Amino acid sequence: MALSMPKKIIYASFAACGLVGLAAILDLIIGMPFGGSVVFDVLFLLSAAVIVYLGYDSLSEMA
Repeated sequence: MALSMPKKIIYASFAACGLVGLAAILDLIIGMPFGGSVVFDVLFLLSAAVIVYLGYDSLSEMA
Protein backbone atom coordinates (compact mmCIF):
# COMPACT_ATOMS: atom_id res chain seq x y z
CA MET A 1 0.00 0.00 0.00
CA ALA A 2 1.43 3.36 -1.03
CA LEU A 3 1.82 6.12 1.52
CA SER A 4 0.08 9.44 1.06
CA MET A 5 2.14 12.56 0.49
CA PRO A 6 1.55 14.05 3.99
CA LYS A 7 2.74 10.82 5.62
CA LYS A 8 5.84 10.79 3.43
CA ILE A 9 6.61 14.36 4.47
CA ILE A 10 6.18 13.51 8.16
CA TYR A 11 8.46 10.47 7.85
CA ALA A 12 11.04 12.63 6.06
CA SER A 13 10.89 15.13 8.92
CA PHE A 14 11.46 12.23 11.35
CA ALA A 15 14.58 11.30 9.38
CA ALA A 16 15.83 14.90 9.36
CA CYS A 17 15.23 15.20 13.11
CA GLY A 18 17.10 11.97 13.65
CA LEU A 19 20.10 13.32 11.75
CA VAL A 20 20.03 16.62 13.65
CA GLY A 21 19.67 14.81 16.97
CA LEU A 22 22.51 12.43 16.14
CA ALA A 23 24.75 15.32 15.10
CA ALA A 24 23.94 17.18 18.34
CA ILE A 25 24.71 14.11 20.46
CA LEU A 26 27.99 13.57 18.59
CA ASP A 27 28.83 17.21 19.15
CA LEU A 28 28.20 16.86 22.88
CA ILE A 29 30.43 13.78 23.04
CA ILE A 30 33.32 14.56 20.67
CA GLY A 31 32.94 18.25 19.86
CA MET A 32 32.24 17.80 16.15
CA PRO A 33 30.52 18.91 13.81
CA PHE A 34 29.23 22.10 15.50
CA GLY A 35 32.28 23.04 17.55
CA GLY A 36 31.14 21.81 20.97
CA SER A 37 28.68 24.55 21.90
CA VAL A 38 26.54 22.95 24.61
CA VAL A 39 23.79 25.58 24.40
CA PHE A 40 23.23 24.98 20.69
CA ASP A 41 23.37 21.21 21.15
CA VAL A 42 20.65 21.33 23.80
CA LEU A 43 18.54 23.62 21.61
CA PHE A 44 19.01 21.29 18.61
CA LEU A 45 17.94 18.31 20.72
CA LEU A 46 14.90 20.15 22.08
CA SER A 47 13.82 21.29 18.63
CA ALA A 48 14.23 17.77 17.24
CA ALA A 49 12.12 16.40 20.10
CA VAL A 50 9.39 18.98 19.49
CA ILE A 51 9.26 18.18 15.78
CA VAL A 52 9.09 14.44 16.49
CA TYR A 53 6.23 15.06 18.94
CA LEU A 54 4.34 17.19 16.41
CA GLY A 55 4.88 14.59 13.68
CA TYR A 56 3.68 11.79 15.93
CA ASP A 57 0.61 13.82 16.87
CA SER A 58 -0.14 14.52 13.20
CA LEU A 59 0.22 10.85 12.29
CA SER A 60 -2.13 9.82 15.09
CA GLU A 61 -4.75 12.29 13.82
CA MET A 62 -4.47 10.90 10.27
CA ALA A 63 -5.20 7.33 11.34
